[in-house]
Amino acid sequence: MTDPALPASNNFAGGKLIYIVIPRELHQNFAHHGDFTFDPAVPLPVELPPGTDTFDPAELSIEMILSGLLQDLAAQPEEEKSGYYRQLVNGLRPDTAGALLDAATVKARAGDYETALEIFRLLDGLCPGNPVLLLNRALALEARAEGLENTAGENGPMKAESAFAEAESAYEKALVRGIPDTLFNAGFFYQKRGDYTRAAECLLSYLDAVENNETAPGTEDSETGVENSDTEDSEKRAAARELLDEIRNNGLDDPAFKEGIALIRRGEEEQGILKAREFLERCPNAGRGWFILGWGLRRLCRWQDGAACFEKALELGTANADTRNELAICRMENGELDEARGELEKALYLDPDNVKIISNMGILAMKEGDDDRAAAFFRTVLALEPEDPVAQAFFGT
Repeated sequence: MTDPALPASNNFAGGKLIYIVIPRELHQNFAHHGDFTFDPAVPLPVELPPGTDTFDPAELSIEMILSGLLQDLAAQPEEEKSGYYRQLVNGLRPDTAGALLDAATVKARAGDYETALEIFRLLDGLCPGNPVLLLNRALALEARAEGLENTAGENGPMKAESAFAEAESAYEKALVRGIPDTLFNAGFFYQKRGDYTRAAECLLSYLDAVENNETAPGTEDSETGVENSDTEDSEKRAAARELLDEIRNNGLDDPAFKEGIALIRRGEEEQGILKAREFLERCPNAGRGWFILGWGLRRLCRWQDGAACFEKALELGTANADTRNELAICRMENGELDEARGELEKALYLDPDNVKIISNMGILAMKEGDDDRAAAFFRTVLALEPEDPVAQAFFGT
């Protein structure tokens, strides 16, 4: 049985739409819903079940009409009739938006990003410009991009960059509304992308917003309806200040740093390494600068040089999961398997669901001749990323 607040088609694919005038004998099903006034003369969209081309009036249900209304609103959100259709959806099922958002969140957490994004498309038609929905769509796109980045297929990097560009566009659209949660999440999105100048702009705006009580901690935000926890608010402020201090103290808004990341990401490692070295001449104690240099060297299979850079990054405080994972790769390729295992275990402790780290644990187990242990790691990888080519290749052999 489907949730009556959701579209009739469980896969959210959207069946064929037809427009009908509601039969007189069904008018009473629509007439009394709060302040909403039903107009029987306005044709309503009905979504037929997928693969069905004919309509049987005897099978008409509220769910089919709700699905049709949502599909119409998603396709034509600015039509003159759209205001009436939105009122009808909210009159028939006042919890529709909340139920759809919950469904999208569940799908995104399960890694079913395409379904989640389709639900967000429906929500955008029902609640155009809603800041919470805009933020959640951006978060889903970011998670999808990170999943693509974590796979090792030949076209993985290109697909990931395209997905990150889509996520960035979604964040920029959400930032127009400028609610604190969007500013906070966008700041860390841009930090992960190496655009520390934009990250700082977002985080400064976030701190300005919360510290001027635009969204007072422990109260409910009138625009988003989200209650803010004192503890969560304090932790987010501290994280924002910590990153801003790191940016200021290490010169991470230096153009050479940003350019180095972009060049290496595009596969222009030699040029990226030059930019990283240029940055480090000005900021020799920036751990992230040593990480970027090591990343470029590792991609050129300069294992020993890369390892030295990652060790320096760790020494300077950049002891995150990515640094330890990259160092582990260099150690593994140098035949230092025990050292590689130690780094991977530390990385996995910091980021237990990171597919790249789990996959590298599987590769290490293969190098050690422990196929059973490798298989266990690769099964975990496939549970998180079913299309991961490295894990698929292991079980295909």
